[in-house]
Amino acid sequence: MAGHSKWANIQHRKGRQDAARSKLFSKLSKEITVAAKMGDPDPDKNPRLRLAVKEAKSQSVPKDVIDRAIKKSQAGEGDDYEEIRYEGYGPNGVAVIVEAMTDNRNRTASNVRSTFTKNGGNLGETGSVGFMFDRKGEVSYPASVGDADTVMMAAIEAGAEDVESSEDGHVIWCADTDLNEVATALEAELGESESTKLVWRPTTTTELDLEGMQKLMKLIDALEDDDDVQRVTANFEASDAVMEQL
Repeated sequence: MAGHSKWANIQHRKGRQDAARSKLFSKLSKEITVAAKMGDPDPDKNPRLRLAVKEAKSQSVPKDVIDRAIKKSQAGEGDDYEEIRYEGYGPNGVAVIVEAMTDNRNRTASNVRSTFTKNGGNLGETGSVGFMFDRKGEVSYPASVGDADTVMMAAIEAGAEDVESSEDGHVIWCADTDLNEVATALEAELGESESTKLVWRPTTTTELDLEGMQKLMKLIDALEDDDDVQRVTANFEASDAVMEQL
């Protein structure tokens, strides 16, 4: 599953760009508004909202922006957003899942389809690539919280399924339905996580060379540039040498 940790590194590098940052803030705010709308506006009583707020904080979204996003839900904003998942293939047959939140299904579908087509991919039916991924909870900690054994023990106690430890940090995996409980137990043991979210974890991957990665990144950048798109996941695999050249 090296592809996934490399993916996190790419996103971390891209996250340094200011334009990408303001777009990310608005996407995280939208998730908070919708989560608050669907449940209780108190994060302690609404697991989805709690995770959305946690993710926003991990990306340095200011507290007033978070509070404003929760207030919007009470003012009736977020009523007409619906969540849609698109699935398709990128260049070299890489499977891509696009999660969107939109108030205009036709606009979003049209934009996503044309972005795939323009960047050497094609949009498929729902379910066309979903079988290559598992829906999982992912909790990330910096390497500084402890060695692999310490984190593994904490993860087992918390009810997690798997841990990947490297010099970059620790990624703890759990069933999607257990994320709130596992994250809370880990927090009591290891402190605040860097990131806690639901993700699509690839079960099979496609190996890409430098040219393949560049084409895939072009597609993903174009998809992420769409205001309706919340997140994009792909099942690529690439060597460290290729990643360094990106």
